[in-house]
Amino acid sequence: MNKTIYLALFATLFFVNVSQAQESTEETGSLNSGTIISQFDYLLRISNNYQEYKVVKKTNLDKIKANVLDSLGVFEKELAAIQQTVKAQQDKINELEAQVQDTQEELAKAEQARDSFFFLGLPIHKSFYNTIMWTIVAALLGAFLFFLYKFSRSHKVIALSRKNLAETVEEFEQHRKNTLERERKLKRELVDALNGR
Repeated sequence: MNKTIYLALFATLFFVNVSQAQESTEETGSLNSGTIISQFDYLLRISNNYQEYKVVKKTNLDKIKANVLDSLGVFEKELAAIQQTVKAQQDKINELEAQVQDTQEELAKAEQARDSFFFLGLPIHKSFYNTIMWTIVAALLGAFLFFLYKFSRSHKVIALSRKNLAETVEEFEQHRKNTLERERKLKRELVDALNGR
């Protein structure tokens, strides 16, 4: 039984100490430090009740108003700093986008310069130049083959003409020899006839 009384007494003391500790922790806090929420909670705790209303001291209300305005000022400064940072970053983004645009334009110009060159003072794309060159090569090859054909044909005609000329010269020589022979024969006959008279 003594143990039960001691235990009950000990439990009662424990609960009294815990409730006093809670009340003392609830009483802590102030209007000079802590967050705005904790200051409002403190203001509610220290304010008096009148029917369904809370009665707040004017000094406490002025103090919390000043604290709220100070906090708003800090937040406005932070917001202004953040907005300035955002603006600076947006300016940097715009600058980088302009640089990217310039780089893309330079890349396009470099690719165009790589793929083209000036020929007779005119810019020509390499693929168009290749097409022109292969067209010229094909035309020259066609002309070469055409003239080769004409040359071989002319060569055959010339060879035939030379052969005919050689035959004509040979016939002419034969005819001349025959004519000379006849002339000699006639001269001899004439000489014989003149001598024989």
